[in-house]
Amino acid sequence: MKMTAYPTQRHLNQILYMSAFSLIALVAFSFSPRWKTIEDNPDAIVGVWKTGEGNAMVRIYKNGDKYQGKVVWLKEPIDPETGKAKVDKNHPDESVKSRAVLGLINVWGFVFKGNNVWDEGNIYDPKNGNTYSCTIKLTSANSMEVRGYIGVSLIGRTDTWTRQVSK
Repeated sequence: MKMTAYPTQRHLNQILYMSAFSLIALVAFSFSPRWKTIEDNPDAIVGVWKTGEGNAMVRIYKNGDKYQGKVVWLKEPIDPETGKAKVDKNHPDESVKSRAVLGLINVWGFVFKGNNVWDEGNIYDPKNGNTYSCTIKLTSANSMEVRGYIGVSLIGRTDTWTRQVSK
């Protein structure tokens, strides 16, 4: 039997076939649904979420066939100017400026669209009294992107919320 330091044609063919098989397997598995890290579940956003700045927590829940949420915790619940509980003083409607921010429904109207996206909703920002169109995308079991925008989704701001409590 002759031994050489160089690979034979048979060895080169084996290496080529193994490399091709590995590449095909890698491509096939990368598109496989089992690689999804989160379940595509309409109720996956239900729970308590801390806003990106960490100043508030919002409980998201199902209301009929849509999802909404209300403020359940504030980092600073007392207004430093008045020494009382924060109220919705920046709302454009005078008749609701005295309502408490704690307990306020600030996200509503969301419909599950699939692919871990909830759309057709609105978000209200009590800091400035503005309401925005909003889309929510669950990026992991404990993180979601909340995008508020005016008119077109390209013109807006995305905030990442972190899950605090499930359902």
